Amino acid sequence: MPDTISVIDTRRINGDMNHQASTCGKILIFLSVCLVILTLPFSLFVCFKVVQEYERAVIFRLGRLMQGGAKGPGIFFILPCIDSYARVDLRTRTYDVPPQEVLTKDSVTVSVDAVVYYRVSNATVSIANVENAHHSTRLLAQTTLRNTMGTQHLHEILSERMTISDTMQVQLDEATDAWGIKVERVEM
Repeated sequence: MPDTISVIDTRRINGDMNHQASTCGKILIFLSVCLVILTLPFSLFVCFKVVQEYERAVIFRLGRLMQGGAKGPGIFFILPCIDSYARVDLRTRTYDVPPQEVLTKDSVTVSVDAVVYYRVSNATVSIANVENAHHSTRLLAQTTLRNTMGTQHLHEILSERMTISDTMQVQLDEATDAWGIKVERVEM
């Protein structure tokens, strides 16, 4: 059967394509280094970047994550036209969840709001695994608040706020772990 391609042939074809891409990439990197050397005094302003103590830089070379993880704090070097980078702020952020109209387990409508404290724990994962980690965390906080309150009776919500907050914090932290986000605290 000449129409079918075996698994071995597919691996060989993919391996050749990866080899060509890496060869092409090496040529582009060489040309970029030559450009930096030719424009040396001016290229220093473009190639060196500074990352603050509370930030990390995730560097992409030709659209792929560079090995070694996030860079910083301090100075790092990027090649023009080849490398791009994204700054990630590692400081704790707060999100005030707007009041949510929730129907409790005993069919009472309650307006509940919360404050979520979270931070980026892994800069590389937060850039590579989700498009906008902060927006996604905020939407998840709203959904988790509604779901958690919907499973409680009104008297439980009023008397066990700290327990419910801790439950929400654990649920949010487990869900956002794959995004490189650490939920530190939830207050209702």
